[in-house]
Amino acid sequence: MRILLVEDDDRLASALITALTRHGHGVVRTGMGVDALRLAGGVDFVLLDLGLPDMDGLEALRRVRRVSAVPIIVVTARTQERDVLRGLRSGADDYLVKPFRTAELMARMEAVVRRGTRPMPARDQVVTVGDVRIDLETRKVTVAGLPVTLTRREFDVLALLAREPGVVRGREEILDAVWGDPLLSASRSLDVHVAGLRAKTGRPGLVVTLRGTGYRLGTAG
Repeated sequence: MRILLVEDDDRLASALITALTRHGHGVVRTGMGVDALRLAGGVDFVLLDLGLPDMDGLEALRRVRRVSAVPIIVVTARTQERDVLRGLRSGADDYLVKPFRTAELMARMEAVVRRGTRPMPARDQVVTVGDVRIDLETRKVTVAGLPVTLTRREFDVLALLAREPGVVRGREEILDAVWGDPLLSASRSLDVHVAGLRAKTGRPGLVVTLRGTGYRLGTAG
């Protein structure tokens, strides 16, 4: 496989490159998140550190996931349960805490590959639900051909649901992705924004609430 290693620690990166090469993999290495965004589309697998100098690794992970289904394992020194959950909810296929043994990394990579590729996010950047048109690239929404003005966070919530229309997104996952803080789950912020989406589009069925679970994209009814 062609592997993108995103790791700013030169000594650890060198050791991983040696191990991965020994197992027959080709390795492209960078220590910057901006380069990871540029290179992720041309590889078969990504190993991503979260402590990058130019951006938080979780943000890089989310941005890659918006356009690519490439397998990603987070490789980091962050050990708190909250960090693990945020990594997995942001789109990582697995989460490995440093220090780790090379054999464990290889085994986890093999397991991710065996599980297969996750559903690909919307590639055409335009999602249509009945007479509602959601343009993910230009961040514009129209209903029956007429433009609808949404706040930034209202659109971000809608876009998260629209990228994989059949997927249910948990409350904490949405709050983490849009607000950057899953602890806001105790607040009414998400409920208010969902209500705003339904009211502004005039399509109450556009966002479906699954009690105790989360939300998914619905119909335009």
